[in-house]
Amino acid sequence: MRIMMYDGAGQEKGFVLQNREGIVSISYAELEYVEVINKTVSFHLTDGAVHEVSASLADIEGQLLSRSEFLKTHRAYLVNLRHVRSVDVDHVMTKSGHSIPISRKRRSQVQDAYMNLGHLAETAVAPDVHATGTFAKTERPAGPWRILMVDDDPADRRLWVDVLQRHGCVVRQAENGSDALQMAADESYDCVLLDVMIPDEDGFAICEELRKLVQAPVIFLSSLTESDKQVKGFAAGGIDYITKDTSEELFWAKVETRIKLAMSDRTQLRYGSLLLNLTERRALIHEKELPLAPVEFDILWKISERAGHIFTPEEIFGMVWGSQPWDGGQMVQTHMSRLRRKLEKAGGEQRFIETVWGQGYRFVSTEP
Repeated sequence: MRIMMYDGAGQEKGFVLQNREGIVSISYAELEYVEVINKTVSFHLTDGAVHEVSASLADIEGQLLSRSEFLKTHRAYLVNLRHVRSVDVDHVMTKSGHSIPISRKRRSQVQDAYMNLGHLAETAVAPDVHATGTFAKTERPAGPWRILMVDDDPADRRLWVDVLQRHGCVVRQAENGSDALQMAADESYDCVLLDVMIPDEDGFAICEELRKLVQAPVIFLSSLTESDKQVKGFAAGGIDYITKDTSEELFWAKVETRIKLAMSDRTQLRYGSLLLNLTERRALIHEKELPLAPVEFDILWKISERAGHIFTPEEIFGMVWGSQPWDGGQMVQTHMSRLRRKLEKAGGEQRFIETVWGQGYRFVSTEP
């Protein structure tokens, strides 16, 4: 075998590789991630070096996964969580800027492990810091984000608080508007989740008052699904509207995205004649409004951020519909067809989305 473990002080500390470069020693601390293609294992180091050796994943997988900092994100990738900057729904972004894919079945495990590792590091260093993210302004320890949840129903609060806490968030709870306003005045938060139907109170009016006290995004979390209620929520200053029948995975993806966006300066994306306003969730082509359904906007936003990447229908489904059962691609095909027709009608000769036959879809444009 061309991969051997070496130790120090009686404990295993890394690998010794024998390849065309000769004998190479790699410590666990400097190993950023491992990539396996066919029978070639590539060891990517934090200094940018890559060492390859002819071997299989089975030769090194057990050794790495026995260590708490290493995690398998994909059938061909193992990542050192200590070198991770952020975790998205389908990729890990390392501090060196590498993007590592995550398979659907491993998303929750990877996200939870990352948040737990970041939370432990944050606790040991300094309290009251916010999580870093893909869009973060500065490099900071991950978690915990501080969330204010306003809902009069204890059962509903328990459900969503449990989801947030599993992702490493600290959650304060308020049963009514007056308590929420007092808490907002006393402490800072990264996000406010606000119910619409609070007995004897108007959730939309509470939102307007909260906007005077906090810079954090206010997201409505309501059982009311009517479009006019959602429009009213945006008019009151809400940055998003999540219905309570939303899956836990999609709920978290929306909350996480909104917090990251609020913590960054990146509020618009421009691709030639196409402008995406991320805070207002509006798309414009040649400065004219492009009427997109919420799902269509989400798809366009996600795929445009990785222009040139070919997204499989299953990848798009996972990004937008979360943990819902895979339907074979029917919903993706339907929404992508509608989105492309709207873009082509408004954009003239410019085509923003291509179909790559047998693979999926690709956003094509210059980078913003």
